[in-house]
Amino acid sequence: MKSLAHHVRVTDGALTQIVVRAVEGVDGARVRRPRRKVDIAIDDGHARVEMELAVEYGRVLPDVAGDVQREVAEALTRMCDLTVDAVDVSVEELE
Repeated sequence: MKSLAHHVRVTDGALTQIVVRAVEGVDGARVRRPRRKVDIAIDDGHARVEMELAVEYGRVLPDVAGDVQREVAEALTRMCDLTVDAVDVSVEELE
């Protein structure tokens, strides 16, 4: 029996949703304007993500940023089988 080649394409919109939901899993953080402020570059199975965050006032910003980086990398690795080289975040807003 001949095996079939399987190709799966994940759209930019779906990738953005994965990132946004991963960020929402971090207490006190959210992506600031996700449609315009999440940049995901994929090259040969490797991903780099850049995004702007809004963080709840009073949170320890490096801790929240680190949690976001870890959650986003884990989500993209688990769901899309990508090697995540970088998740760059900038805190642009306090809520």
